[in-house]
Amino acid sequence: MLKIENLHAEVTSDSGAKKILKGLTLEVGAGEVHAIMGPNGAGKSTLAYVLGGRPGYEVTEGSVTFMGEDLLAMDPHERAASGMFLGFQYPVEIPGVSNVQFLREALNSQRRTRGEEPLSGGEFLKLAKEKAGLLKLDMEMLKRFVNVGFSGGEKKRAEMVHMGILDPKLAVLDETDSGLDIDALKIVGQGINTIMRSPDKGVLLITHYQRLLDYVKPDHVHVLADGRIVKSGGPELALQLENEGYEAVAA
Repeated sequence: MLKIENLHAEVTSDSGAKKILKGLTLEVGAGEVHAIMGPNGAGKSTLAYVLGGRPGYEVTEGSVTFMGEDLLAMDPHERAASGMFLGFQYPVEIPGVSNVQFLREALNSQRRTRGEEPLSGGEFLKLAKEKAGLLKLDMEMLKRFVNVGFSGGEKKRAEMVHMGILDPKLAVLDETDSGLDIDALKIVGQGINTIMRSPDKGVLLITHYQRLLDYVKPDHVHVLADGRIVKSGGPELALQLENEGYEAVAA
């Protein structure tokens, strides 16, 4: 499904270019959940941004294929239409645009790109109510401006509703557990399982901590350090990281 080979990438800022990814190789198959863990500055969010096509992140070497296609040759909207979803560590606010309006336009834009008929207003609202119910998010919240006035947990639950409505093939979730209390963590974890646990879907879950993995059981866990995967294993690797720390495990 997703194949990353020898990926090198740098981020450009006013102070110049800084190399972040330094030969990262990873493959996510259909039906698999992969967790990426690592210390701050290891390149976890950079990987997510590169996959999503965020401006300012330049690939200098390597390749990424998604569903057999060259992902790096696609614009961000084409990546989304092909079935990729990027969940942000810090979901942005969009004043003046309601969640319902935003999501209906996003979904129908993707459907048109794929040659599918757009959903009517009634069809979309039925779908939105179903997905909001899975995440225990009041439908009234979807009528509010995107993330404006939402708590950290509400933003993450709303983002999972977005994922459910868009129904991607691959979800790249960048620290979805950030800012969640215990109850919200459980709801979001269950939502990921309900929406993405399928033989034809995949998840790349970026996290600092084991706690989300108690609810979203990964098939594979990878340690990312200094821009590359330095160790891989099963779910037990996450527990080892929690107990011993990154430095001891990745040495």
